[in-house]
Amino acid sequence: MNLPLSLVPGMLFAASLVCAADSVQDFPSKPVRIVSPFAAGGNTDTLSRYLAPKLFERLGQPVIVENRPGAGGMTGNNYVAKSAPDGYTLLFISGAYTAHSATVKNLPYDPLRDFDGVSTVITYPFVIIVKADSPVRTVADLITTAKKNPGKMNYGSVGVGSVFHLAAELFNVMAGTDLTHVPYKGGAEPLTELIGGRLDVIFNTLTGSIPHIKSGRVRALAVASLERSAQLPDVPTVAQTLPGYEVTSFAGVVAPHGTPRPVIERLNRELRAVLDLPDIRRQFTELGGDVKASTPEAMMQHVTDEIAKWKRVVEARKIEIQ
Repeated sequence: MNLPLSLVPGMLFAASLVCAADSVQDFPSKPVRIVSPFAAGGNTDTLSRYLAPKLFERLGQPVIVENRPGAGGMTGNNYVAKSAPDGYTLLFISGAYTAHSATVKNLPYDPLRDFDGVSTVITYPFVIIVKADSPVRTVADLITTAKKNPGKMNYGSVGVGSVFHLAAELFNVMAGTDLTHVPYKGGAEPLTELIGGRLDVIFNTLTGSIPHIKSGRVRALAVASLERSAQLPDVPTVAQTLPGYEVTSFAGVVAPHGTPRPVIERLNRELRAVLDLPDIRRQFTELGGDVKASTPEAMMQHVTDEIAKWKRVVEARKIEIQ
């Protein structure tokens, strides 16, 4: 039968819609990749590797963690932003994502428009720590000493524009202090320098600090969540001295923008189920964090709010990375 040429485009379009619907309905029909934009061994890598085998059990397809480090996470971010929006390539983001989005000009991707949220997976507070024998014993001591010695007290971070850097600069803004920034190239250098007495204070993740706090090598002045941490119940919050101060980092999963809604919903549903498993909750708690599932919309709203928060700090302290 010969069809009028005018009907062919419409039929091809209808056929493509049927194929797309089948593809979504069959999701996943091949392995799913979770891109970790940092090197193996870091927080995002560790968390994603906890989740991957459990997601495999739920999805029925291998879930592979792929490390694509570089440029403070931006290499991996850009790779996923440019990937097909089909649910087979996901990105594991953390507080570094929102910090860089606020400080770096001319990103090769749009941090809000190029991604769709799947769910947050964990939140964890920062903590202000000093060397065990430091004369500074409270947040009030830190503020008083810093104001008496403007520019003379220092803090370290894993680099300009990192959450560690911005957390301290938020403190400077809110407390009216002038702690001097000493940036390092990443890793555990700031913590090592603090223990060695070459830094006065650092603003670090609770996950990275707990072993050293418990060993007595460093002392926690305060946690940066609005409520005390279950891991350090005797340590006050920064907000008890500096009302409103809060730095709680996070990790979560996003997909390239345009990923079909049924695929996002399936991934969200399975991720929530995995996060509710007792062994996952235990592992995340041992890392110093709290399991935190969310809707896709709440995930992107959190990202939006964090970027706006850090942009205010960047503006106030004139921080910029080209």
